[in-house]
Amino acid sequence: MRTGARTRVTRHVIGRLRLAAQGLLAPAFDSAPDAVRWMTAMQAQDMQAALWAVGLRVRNAGIDTVRSALDKGLVVRSWPMRGTLHLLAPEDLRWILDITADRLIQGMSGRHRELEIDARDVDAARDAALELVSGGGSATRQQLFQAFEAAGQSTAGQRGIHLLGVLCQRAWLVQGPLAGNQQLVKAFDEWIPKSRELDRAEGIAELVLRYMISHGPATERDFAWWSGTRVTEVRSALAQAKDQLVELEFEGTSYWMSPATAALLDDGVPGQRSVVVLPGFDEFVLGYTDRSLVLPPEHAQKVVPGGNGMFKKTIVAGGEVVGTWALKGTGRTAAVVPEPFDSVNGLRPAAQKSFKLQAARYLKFLGQAP
Repeated sequence: MRTGARTRVTRHVIGRLRLAAQGLLAPAFDSAPDAVRWMTAMQAQDMQAALWAVGLRVRNAGIDTVRSALDKGLVVRSWPMRGTLHLLAPEDLRWILDITADRLIQGMSGRHRELEIDARDVDAARDAALELVSGGGSATRQQLFQAFEAAGQSTAGQRGIHLLGVLCQRAWLVQGPLAGNQQLVKAFDEWIPKSRELDRAEGIAELVLRYMISHGPATERDFAWWSGTRVTEVRSALAQAKDQLVELEFEGTSYWMSPATAALLDDGVPGQRSVVVLPGFDEFVLGYTDRSLVLPPEHAQKVVPGGNGMFKKTIVAGGEVVGTWALKGTGRTAAVVPEPFDSVNGLRPAAQKSFKLQAARYLKFLGQAP
């Protein structure tokens, strides 16, 4: 199937197609687990940002709605790829870790040598952790690190967080319910009693299909970076999934998406006047190795100042990042303040009106609406 005959494909069009695929043009899901399951994995190193990333995609969601899904184990948080925390559906975590963990841990081997972490240290930390949380128990990170220390495992100099990361990547531990602004650690098999099992080839084929459906239009290199999977394996998996996807060629590169997303090119791609206030680290910006399609390179430093890996909250208009925003004040004095890239003209009047509506929705999500 060829696409693009009726709608001329531009970078803005690709951005709007991605907004539609990710459920961002209008809330597309009835529950937090539905949204997370659709996205497969959502970057979540910043908990508050992750809660809003889910809430944006769910109809009538409040922050308690999303927190409740974590508290009940309907959504889980772990380190499945790129050494970064993500939200996932519980039944998806183990088989994804089976694909990603070995390569991820191998990639950290140099850092582990610096921290003097070897297999015996991991075993000692695992035994101490499981003794602490097994039988339905849970622990704060501080309590877990105290158990590591008691077992002779120093937690200084990032050693503790690396040990915790490995135990989660090996599916011995998982982050569970929230206690204030932190998550309690649980035994994986107790918190996730039922897990799907897929062999590697089958798993990568499913992962690439679900990524392209939820994130497309996207390239094989986008997926390889996102999942931490070798490009050779991606190409083999994509060959299996091609009959369920649509290919779009843009500027000499093949992009893949779902038939439903591709159909928008014939019916009229929505979102030309849309404005979305995204959290930092949202998949719309971070879910691709090449972000220049939606984030003009000349403004990238304004989203990631100094290239330090800390992504600011962004304003997306018509499929393109046009600025950042900040929450200032609390309670009834809380305000969502735009910081457009065009500091002279600001947001256009129509975009300014839409931004105010989106800002009000965010404050309502937080329970801070006036």
